[in-house]
Amino acid sequence: MKRLVGIRREDKNIWERRVPLTPEHVKILKEKENIDFIVQPFERRAFLDDEYREAGAKVDENISEAPFIFAVKEIPVKLLEPEKVYMYFSHTIKGQDYNMPMLQKLLDLKATLIDYETIKDDKGRRLVFFGRFAGIAGMIDALHAFGKRLQYFGYDTPFLHVKMSYEYGEVALAKKDLQKLASELNEADLPDEFAPYIFGFSGYGNVSRGAQEIFDLLPAKEIQPDEIAGIVERKEKGLFKVVFKEEHLVKPKDENKPFELNDYYNHPEKYEPIFEKYLVNLSVLVNAVYWDARYPRLVTKKFLKENFDKMRMVLIQDISCDIDGGVEITYKATEPDVPGYVYDPETDEFTDGFEGKGVLNLAVDNLPTEIAKDSSVAFGEALLPFVPGIVKADYEKSFVEIDLPPEIKRAVIVYKGELTPDYEYLKDYLK
Repeated sequence: MKRLVGIRREDKNIWERRVPLTPEHVKILKEKENIDFIVQPFERRAFLDDEYREAGAKVDENISEAPFIFAVKEIPVKLLEPEKVYMYFSHTIKGQDYNMPMLQKLLDLKATLIDYETIKDDKGRRLVFFGRFAGIAGMIDALHAFGKRLQYFGYDTPFLHVKMSYEYGEVALAKKDLQKLASELNEADLPDEFAPYIFGFSGYGNVSRGAQEIFDLLPAKEIQPDEIAGIVERKEKGLFKVVFKEEHLVKPKDENKPFELNDYYNHPEKYEPIFEKYLVNLSVLVNAVYWDARYPRLVTKKFLKENFDKMRMVLIQDISCDIDGGVEITYKATEPDVPGYVYDPETDEFTDGFEGKGVLNLAVDNLPTEIAKDSSVAFGEALLPFVPGIVKADYEKSFVEIDLPPEIKRAVIVYKGELTPDYEYLKDYLK
């Protein structure tokens, strides 16, 4: 196969501006590995067409001559071509219904699909991801929305000075602005009605760490989950940060058994949820954990309805954005210009925007594109070492025989029109 990689434009929505490889990465791969690139023209891309030309890539609408096609988001079914090697976030490994036609088309076309989401080391840790930047952008947006929500309640606070991530465009500019916010918060009294201001972070992975990286710029005190109730009872002033791990979300049904993380992952039916005792006292929940149906939700409609009058919740930032998932009121994904909707537990109704009775839920599903240049640079740095192995492998061989890097081989969902052994379970979801 030709050592030629096509980089397609992103067309999932008008906000998507990311790239899998930057012009600098293209230049390195061309000069050091003799890999050529053809790039579709795209005005909104975080990097200009001319930057790719200067890096040695050809810019052309037609990229069909490339046997390898790299993208960020899903490629429309009608644009898929036979026997190509595709690399993108396919959003198929949970059997997502809306992407099963795409998966079937790849099988029919005898194509190969490598998914970034499944590139992991031998301990199951993801290696190529945008997660940190989802956390960074999500936290910036949450602070912006927090100011808007307090304004709805009649209070103008320093949080109103925070813009949405896409309005900064760069992490450095946002951080500079947040340092000003920190100074203002040190001098300003926030409304007593909502004190204490407790921001809870579910999870401690890349997404959560990115969100905390931003929140830690503010003058906040970190507390433990068991301290929350006392701080609320005393109505302490200021900002507080609390990080929730798995043992704060559930407990063993058998009171004589201790919490064991691996046991919980393998046998969630043996555990029952306890997170709601903390949830009732949070001002903001930043949800940064993976969820599937075997595990209890973090936030349910039932809980919100039964506890709304005594809750202190101003908003939820659902960075994970699993529709009807860990946060049950995430009923749709949003876009950066209208990033949230208010859920009224009494009427079970949603209102787009920051205003209305209920809990504000933010659910932007492609947060890293709000800071597209920074996130693409970091993503490409992680992907770069794997590209030569992908392009130089012999695809005439069987899947068992092909000499792909092991991290990449584990990420191959479809190989020449067949589901690979680790992903044969997806047959049950195909129609």
